[in-house]
Amino acid sequence: MNKDCTRHTPSGSFITHHFNPIKPPNFNSLFHLHTPHHTHPIHLLHQILSATPMASISAAATAAASFTSSSSPSHPLFTLPKPSTKFHLSSTFITNLSLHNPNFTSSTPTTTTHRRRALTVRAARGKFERTKPHVNIGTIGHVDHGKTTLTAALTMALASTGGGVAKKYDEIDAAPEERARGITINTATVEYETENRHYAHVDCPGHADYVKNMITGAAQMDGAILVVSGADGPMPQTKEHVLLAKQVGVPNMVVFLNKQDQVDDEELLELVELEVRELLSSYEFPGDDIPIISGSALLALEALTENPKIAKGENKWVDKIYDLMAAVDDYIPIPQRQTELPFLLAIEDVFSITGRGTVATGRVERGTVRIGDSVEIVGLKDTRTTTVTGVEMFQKLLDEAMAGDNVGLLLRGIQKIDIQRGMVLAKPATITPHTKFEALVYVLKKEEGGRHSPFFAGYRPQFYMRTTDVTGKVTSIMNDKDEESKMVMPGDRVKMVVELIMPVACEQGMRFAIREGGKTVGAGVIQSIIE
Repeated sequence: MNKDCTRHTPSGSFITHHFNPIKPPNFNSLFHLHTPHHTHPIHLLHQILSATPMASISAAATAAASFTSSSSPSHPLFTLPKPSTKFHLSSTFITNLSLHNPNFTSSTPTTTTHRRRALTVRAARGKFERTKPHVNIGTIGHVDHGKTTLTAALTMALASTGGGVAKKYDEIDAAPEERARGITINTATVEYETENRHYAHVDCPGHADYVKNMITGAAQMDGAILVVSGADGPMPQTKEHVLLAKQVGVPNMVVFLNKQDQVDDEELLELVELEVRELLSSYEFPGDDIPIISGSALLALEALTENPKIAKGENKWVDKIYDLMAAVDDYIPIPQRQTELPFLLAIEDVFSITGRGTVATGRVERGTVRIGDSVEIVGLKDTRTTTVTGVEMFQKLLDEAMAGDNVGLLLRGIQKIDIQRGMVLAKPATITPHTKFEALVYVLKKEEGGRHSPFFAGYRPQFYMRTTDVTGKVTSIMNDKDEESKMVMPGDRVKMVVELIMPVACEQGMRFAIREGGKTVGAGVIQSIIE
């Protein structure tokens, strides 16, 4: 794999297999085995992954954890200069911090490769006013089906009604490799508003080599827009993205059938819609109820580029974009945030600011944080305590960041070498690092994209927890009758004891994924911490 194409280069190739939509993995039955509450399994999966509160649950068990890749997501904390071909830009839309010299140039670390890039840091454009509910959304789907084009069309259409700043296609696909190949490699985040809501929108890559980057973006979503070409129908990465969305707990989805202008036969479009509904139903999404809007993102974008002030009713393709956002507003509910729980943020990226401190970016998983709060840096290294001296989101200052916000936190007295992706920032004494735990695990079948052969005690895959991946050893295996087992077959549901090679901030009820050789081979939840 070309290291220039992604920020991190963990061992193994990326997912390139095809999934069988007829036999999707039954993740729900996994959770029936451990939950003490009679919660609907689909809702429970979302709660575990997306930090949605659950009734009568202990502080330890409420920790939500979405598995992510080791690649860095884009995040709105800084404003990037125009990319050159001299270095790779892993974040395509990054907000900036106004708490320092605006002419300062910074650099960002990576976890496995030590490539550096320059960042021009500019002043914030004011204060973020929380006047509307905030929802995290994103586009997923097969490569070249029009996800980034649709994202650009959304920003331009809503900018014309005062709902944000228009973003051109090449501002979203900012990395040189992406523009050269016409595909999105890294997740990109933009913001816009409808009459009712403020949205942070993640544009996820569809290319098979970069599915791991998509995982990070999907794990942050409260809902998704599945983009499917009306001319092609569901393709391999369409199915893979739907599976991954199910795995990371994306609770709701709206479909945009793109490239309608390329479909001459209306019956063909109806067949594609039927196929999409069957695909979604096979992965336990409500396929019959999900809104499906057809249109042409490219023709809408071209019309908006020619006349950015097009009003509703003046262009049928632009109207389709408004119809899509109306469906998103109506169908994707405003999530309940775990603001009452102790603060926790999984770090996605790190930037240093000379003389001021270090900036950590990420999505607030639970709780709230304000300037002046003490936080602990937990996991991978010794736990340290620091103070939050600045909070920003989308180039605007925040008085308080709360669960669901994608923010940057300026930390006092912390050097860049002290903090890295995969650690968490948390309220002091609320979470601790561990290396050994017992977990309930579902092992994917071959038809679901998993292993073709069994594995045994001593197996050493990668465990993906929040924003980190770490090698772990399976030290013992028990079947569902609590009898010791020597072998695990694809499709089995087992208990296992895992020893990680590095301490990770984890807790009871936390969800994780198991990956090997570039593909997801299992999904699990921690039942108890051993040490």
